[in-house]
Amino acid sequence: MKQITAVLFIVMSLMISAQENKYSEKEFQQKLDSIKAEGNLLYSHEIASWNSGDLMAANKKLHEIAQSYLTYKSNDTVKTVFLNKDQNLVVAEYSFKNSQRKPVRENMQHRKPNQTELNINKIRSTVISQLSDPKYEVGVPEGYNLNIIIVPINENYKVYLIPGTSQSGVIPFGNDYLFITDKEGKITSNQRFHSRLIPAFTQGENGTLTMATHSHLRTNPFISATDICTFKLYAPLTKLEEFSVYSPALGIYMKYNYKKDSIEKTKDPL
Repeated sequence: MKQITAVLFIVMSLMISAQENKYSEKEFQQKLDSIKAEGNLLYSHEIASWNSGDLMAANKKLHEIAQSYLTYKSNDTVKTVFLNKDQNLVVAEYSFKNSQRKPVRENMQHRKPNQTELNINKIRSTVISQLSDPKYEVGVPEGYNLNIIIVPINENYKVYLIPGTSQSGVIPFGNDYLFITDKEGKITSNQRFHSRLIPAFTQGENGTLTMATHSHLRTNPFISATDICTFKLYAPLTKLEEFSVYSPALGIYMKYNYKKDSIEKTKDPL
């Protein structure tokens, strides 16, 4: 029996090595660098939305007239604009650079939405109208919400849905989606990065946790851009600095540290 077990272990190890060796070290690192860049892009959008929302809420006059918001990148700046009830006027605009928490510019002068804002608002509305289709399996557990991030790619769009929560001590991994749309907002393909919500609770029975780990589906073997974005948003509210993802398809962990903005491949999550 011991010999059989040993043989099985060797076979499994060889299978894992074969899967991992599909990528050269250079290709593997390029893949991680690309994912990290996309994660940072998503984070720059979402942190701008967070900070703009706080500023809007603190402005009583603006809070009364602002009904919805759009966040998008313009050159080296990420902008969040708030629209009025009829969505025909921008009533506030906040501009951010380098994911800083304070805007480099605030504009409270009312104006008509520009073409970029009209396009993104159209894509947002069109995508949302399609999400009730059961084939996309979009749902939101109690105590959580879904935030939408829209990124233009050539004439099409990437539309991400990532979870959010107001609960303290929780990092809401999972329940994240990517939709690719045409220029009119019609969904042409979709992807789920996780099968469900995987909340990482940073307070355990034995005190504060310093590490978070979760596993990915074999169909999603790499750490995801949504993982990185979510962690960068919530980790500063905790004592965690890094998290890891286990890839059953590759037989390894990928560990991300938000202070270093680095991903490393490892056999050990700690």
